[in-house]
Amino acid sequence: MHDLLTVVLATSNHGKILELRALLADLPIQLLSAVEVLGEQPSIVEDGATFADNALIKARAISRATRTFALADDSGLEVDALGGRPGVRSARFAHERATDAENNAALLRELSEVREGARTARFRCVLALVDPFQESAAYTAEGSCEGSIARAPRGNGGFGYDPLFVVADHDGKAMAELSEAEKNRVSHRARAVRALRAILIKVLNARLDEAERIAG
Repeated sequence: MHDLLTVVLATSNHGKILELRALLADLPIQLLSAVEVLGEQPSIVEDGATFADNALIKARAISRATRTFALADDSGLEVDALGGRPGVRSARFAHERATDAENNAALLRELSEVREGARTARFRCVLALVDPFQESAAYTAEGSCEGSIARAPRGNGGFGYDPLFVVADHDGKAMAELSEAEKNRVSHRARAVRALRAILIKVLNARLDEAERIAG
């Protein structure tokens, strides 16, 4: 089946783009990055108080810029011993232009005195889908993955905090030690995508009905 819908991803994070394409590969959707459509990644001020706020800010900005359906992901790590930090500042935990390695190092420093049983955490993801012709009818879906923070990075896969995040009930493996298939079953982003699928299928069915009516 030909792609019925083009969706622009409101992220420049290569890891997120690859994950979303893998998670939605079975649907007739063409997923493009904002750079592919616009030639550059627009500067968007993510000043929301929650993941949902920031996901909607990004999706609306990209939808306006491209006049296309836009899908945004805002996600991060919530550490209980840090009162839920880094949260919405996960990508900027060490400083505004921090690398993954710098953020991981900053997290380990903050948790250096925290005992094993108190290092619980979760990855949380909110996806926002915006229709360019009905921007007020934005859709969101959420997913989370429980775990804890290791004392040193492990594994070579994933990105972000994956080397430090030990997935609950998964043989003590860090997210970065999981295969792509394993991660795409248990990750916060995978769970958010599963929650969004019903909405995407509804949009696809509407497109199919419209195509059939025009061909009519």
